[in-house]
Amino acid sequence: MSWLGDFDDDEDEFDESDFRVRPNPKANRPRTKRRPAHEDATIGRVLGVDRGRYSVLLDEDTNDERTVTATRARELRKSPIVTNDRARVVGDRTGDTGTLARIVGIVERTSLLRRSADDTDQVERVIVANADQMLIVVAAADPEPRERLVDRYLVAALDAGVRPLLVVTKTDLADPTDFLRHFETLADLRVFRSARGEVPLDEIGAALVGHATVFVGHSGVGKSTLINALVPSAGRATGHVNDVTGRGRHTSSSTVELRFHGAEGTGWVIDTPGVRSFGLGHVDTANILAAFTDLAEIAEDCPRGCTHLPDAPDCALNEAEAEGELGPAGSARLDSLQRLLATFES
Repeated sequence: MSWLGDFDDDEDEFDESDFRVRPNPKANRPRTKRRPAHEDATIGRVLGVDRGRYSVLLDEDTNDERTVTATRARELRKSPIVTNDRARVVGDRTGDTGTLARIVGIVERTSLLRRSADDTDQVERVIVANADQMLIVVAAADPEPRERLVDRYLVAALDAGVRPLLVVTKTDLADPTDFLRHFETLADLRVFRSARGEVPLDEIGAALVGHATVFVGHSGVGKSTLINALVPSAGRATGHVNDVTGRGRHTSSSTVELRFHGAEGTGWVIDTPGVRSFGLGHVDTANILAAFTDLAEIAEDCPRGCTHLPDAPDCALNEAEAEGELGPAGSARLDSLQRLLATFES
């Protein structure tokens, strides 16, 4: 008999029913991209970020207003969460010591103020969300004011759809008239002058009521000092200017939002770290032109890709000025527009 004979009698005794699946010892469920709806989430205002923990104000302007500490949900790990974001919060929302809530979503933003490391860097750094005003703080001296840096702030504000304001501090040290002449054709730019012992807190405070205002400025210009005067409980660190380099020392290391209480109402003040450069690699120049509504209408007749600069061929804006159609005010506004566009191009 063949040596295979021992298996012949059993060849029909096995079928598919004899196959057994080894049980999953961890009983893991298959992965899915479906996420919980979190319909019970509470929407709060992000006041600041510190080492991966977010301070979020819940039930704003109610008797139950409180600040909770929250972490970011795993599904948001690639999404930036910044100061003044409107966050959807779940988990422990009592605000008690030692508790931790969780941010599971961000409400659509109304504005986004950004900057890049330099003009060639397309990687944007998000500064703040949902602000509607930018207060640019510059010193008349110590350190010397930089027109081009202020221009860059203005471009970033116009790109974000944020209204710019300008405060010139230390006017007791130098007369800022020549510096301010650079911006006098910007009719919509409100300017405040501040000197030692003569800080226009009432005027500046009135401009903050009802708004979320982000403060920006070079280190050492007195930004933190101004914020401490407007919000006495802020306790923002202040520094000094190096006598050798003329540069200010960074004192604000993170972006923080503070509530402002004024005689006419309340608002929000957002303090940002001082910067010495402000890259515009992310800016859409169309947004700059859109801020000059009267000129934007004329520019509709410009050729595609027109830079609107003085040497731009067949530019409808330059032709309108040459024919005297803009008038003195319009010509001044065109000069401001072209200066800002040149700042972006350079």
